[in-house]
Order: sequence, then structure tokens, then C-alpha cells
Amino acid sequence: MPRDTQQIVRALKGRKLRVTPQRFAVYANLLDRTDHPTAEQILDDLNRDAPTSSQATVYSSLQALREVGLVREVLLEEGIRRYDANVAPHHHFRCEACGTIEDIAWDEIHVSVGRLRPGLQVERYEVTVHGRCESCGQ
Repeated sequence: MPRDTQQIVRALKGRKLRVTPQRFAVYANLLDRTDHPTAEQILDDLNRDAPTSSQATVYSSLQALREVGLVREVLLEEGIRRYDANVAPHHHFRCEACGTIEDIAWDEIHVSVGRLRPGLQVERYEVTVHGRCESCGQ
């Protein structure tokens, strides 16, 4: 996860995307979080002190950041898009009771994709584990 301003600028300019304060603000918000927020949650955060961002700006910023590989979209529940600045391979755990989302290290889950039917070519995969966290486990 690049935190260096110049790395972010190079990533955006490398794809011929504009470098804007809004994109930096969205990315900075994601870097400071581990809860995999929705675009609406990011918007609320950015506008908490000074309402200056619009929903369209947040969505377009997220799209640009995804396009350059700084952010990934995470689908852990039907119809809800969440975002993560951790683009390194990893899996997720989602508590079905409270909704808490937690990263799981890539090497904690072993999946064999060697037994897929012939003709299927795996490019990437991600596992989402659903259950209850220790707070909700009773």
C-alpha cells in the first residue's frame, strides 16, 4: 500500500488520470481504516467536519483508485460494495451477527484449485469466511 505521495501521483498519471485532492482524501481515508467501508461511509467521513465532497466525487475517486490498483472492491454481502486499500492477496471474515469484517492472511487458508474441470483457468480467487466473532460467539 503506497503511502508515498509520489507513488500515488505516478500511479494515477501512469494511467493518464488526473491527480486531485479528492482522490487523495478518499485514499487517505481508506488507508486509515480496516473496516472495509462503503462509498457512503467514506463520504460521511469526508464530510463530517466540512461538507465538501459529493457522492459522485467519491464514486469517481474510488473508480480511479481501483483502475490504478491502489484500491480494491470487496463484495462480502449481496448488493453492498466495500473498499479496501490493502490490495495484497488476502481473504476476509465477516461476522453474521454484528457485520464486523476482518482480514485473514493469505496463507491462513489453503484452497486447491487443481481439481477444477478441464478448460477452467484460474486467475485469482478470494475466500470469504462467514461466522461469528468472539464478541457475538455465544
